[in-house]
Amino acid sequence: MKTLLRPARLAPGARVAVVAPSGPVPEERLQAGLDVLRGWHLDPVVAPHVLDRHGTFGYLAGADADRAADLQSAWCDPSVDAVLCARGGYGAQRIADLLDWEAMRAAGPKVFVGFSDITALHEAFAARLGLVTLHGPMAAGVDFLKNARAQEHLKATLFAPETVTTLVSGGTPLVPGRARGVTLGGCLSLLAAELGTPHARPGARGGLLCLEDVGEETYRLDRYLTQLLRAGWLDGVRGVLLGSWERCEPRDGLRPLLADRLGGLGVPVAEEFGFGHCAGALTVPFGVAAELDADAGTLTLAEPALR
Repeated sequence: MKTLLRPARLAPGARVAVVAPSGPVPEERLQAGLDVLRGWHLDPVVAPHVLDRHGTFGYLAGADADRAADLQSAWCDPSVDAVLCARGGYGAQRIADLLDWEAMRAAGPKVFVGFSDITALHEAFAARLGLVTLHGPMAAGVDFLKNARAQEHLKATLFAPETVTTLVSGGTPLVPGRARGVTLGGCLSLLAAELGTPHARPGARGGLLCLEDVGEETYRLDRYLTQLLRAGWLDGVRGVLLGSWERCEPRDGLRPLLADRLGGLGVPVAEEFGFGHCAGALTVPFGVAAELDADAGTLTLAEPALR
């Protein structure tokens, strides 16, 4: 797996667009997120349909065409330096085929931030644009708004990425060892759902795979991991980092499943890396070369996430 193109870091005064590719966004949370961004001396602009709600499917932030148009317009606007997702939920997959990827490629690289349902877009940005993206807190996310650690780590990644090139976990290794590869991943259920789609990468070969999820029964997590294994998507993976499993079975209950499904890969597997659906979630760049030391609980990037 090759490293991807790194966008430029942000500077004070940078214009950032907030979009809603997935679920509906509460206005009060959006306003609170915008205040945080302004406090960082950024110039946030809200895409036209961010506060929309779909007329039939209340779990979507407006019509598919409108959500896609917001993302594409923001990306192709030369005055915009970064595109930040407002929240996850569901809906990113529905717009992936509506985006003009050639136009977005021609617009050049810029920063893209999100997680959860946005995993589908991380995959598409890697496969179609060859671009490093940031798996990190979203502008209207509850965990982001209420947690200084999440805010500060994202801010450092955006403005001074050389200061956050080592991520430290709080856990013990599920499978010990060290490995080098290129970071990728996201929400486990979305990675499984992306199998066979035209905008996803063909597999995790050569990668350090970051996995997390939220609100899933253990048997469903088993199903997703088994699907990835049976599809050969995990063939050649170099290492695995496990993030949060918020509102899933307690870790002691999940550990046997994760060991059963991932232990046979013969690669290091590190737990409790603090990314995903959890308070104080760290920002993890996808598409950069890194070294995982499962015994020490560290992920060390070979170069900063942004140039």
